[in-house]
Amino acid sequence: MKEIKAVIQPGRLSRLREAVRRIPDFPGMTVSRAEGSGYHPQKPAPAGIKGELTDFSAKVRIEIVAPDEQVAALCALVREACHTGQPGDGVVWVVPVE
Repeated sequence: MKEIKAVIQPGRLSRLREAVRRIPDFPGMTVSRAEGSGYHPQKPAPAGIKGELTDFSAKVRIEIVAPDEQVAALCALVREACHTGQPGDGVVWVVPVE
């Protein structure tokens, strides 16, 4: 078993839901609101604590626990349905589940 985690743009969630509904025996997923910021060397750091706390963009975090044989296909599906080319979206990673 593996856990697939992804960070996507909120507007891509419905597209992902449509795609996974077509998968027989889809194991299900957990969806959470998230905020974050990546490293952007050309962007100046915000001044003060208020700027630090508001310098994040809204994202959605997806978590899917799936059998090993489904992981590659599910990762490809998430990338296909969710990647927009914008920084910080379509990030997908996989971790083992014991």
